Amino acid sequence: MRRQQRQRLAFLLVSGVAWAVTIPIMLVIGLIATRGLEGMSWAFLTEMPREGMVEGGILPALVGTVWLTIGTAIVAMPLAIGAAVYLAEYARPGPLTSAIRLAIVNLAGIPSIVYGLFGLGLFVLYLQLGTSIVAGALTLGLMTLPVVISTAEEAIRAVPQEFRLTSLSLGASRWQTIRHQVLPHALPGILTGVILGLSRAAGETAPILFTAAAYYLPSLPSSPADPTMALPYHLYVIATQVPNMPLAPQFATALTLMLIVLSLTVAASVVRSSYRRRREW
Repeated sequence: MRRQQRQRLAFLLVSGVAWAVTIPIMLVIGLIATRGLEGMSWAFLTEMPREGMVEGGILPALVGTVWLTIGTAIVAMPLAIGAAVYLAEYARPGPLTSAIRLAIVNLAGIPSIVYGLFGLGLFVLYLQLGTSIVAGALTLGLMTLPVVISTAEEAIRAVPQEFRLTSLSLGASRWQTIRHQVLPHALPGILTGVILGLSRAAGETAPILFTAAAYYLPSLPSSPADPTMALPYHLYVIATQVPNMPLAPQFATALTLMLIVLSLTVAASVVRSSYRRRREW
């Protein structure tokens, strides 16, 4: 009887904590959605800002966010997958491998503002890339690397060892085994980590504040070497720096950014769920 009471009490505590976390999040999402829909329109998404950003749309910020997210994927995916393959398939257990994994864990916990300052010093000033999409994408890519590496390594390690042994016993080389057996089975898990990393990058303000974001641009960027507006920084600007700014565009901008991040998160969940249903091992 006491055991059942303890289990019931534990269940109630866990349920209470879950609701205590979920309810405020749902209230915030509901408030942003309700207030944001008032200012949301096709013109708001496709027009240039006017009258000191008090009127018009968010097209430059929306396009800039898309470009930065694509650039982050180009920077992060090859490096992260390569590092994950090395750690999971080639690295021998030892002090060096342990130090690399510890460094990856520590890098994942560094505040984003530190990545922004690093990107400013390395990419903007030292490499003289200037405030540009390239500098912002490189900075966001470095920030995303630890998360994607950890997720990709776990996905690769989750592939049964029998797949490797069977491929090697049939005469395939180690790289052929990794390429044709390990990576295809680990791909859904890798994609999940990449999408989650990109969703974080799309919502970050501090790294692009020093490396890519512009206060206001009258036109779209014409090349990766140009600065760009971005939704996170644009939201900060119109909420704190623009006098007499109506609330409707602020909430509509927040809703747009939230929908982008939520879409990426849902996409990661769909990929993971679909893979689990089809997995035969």
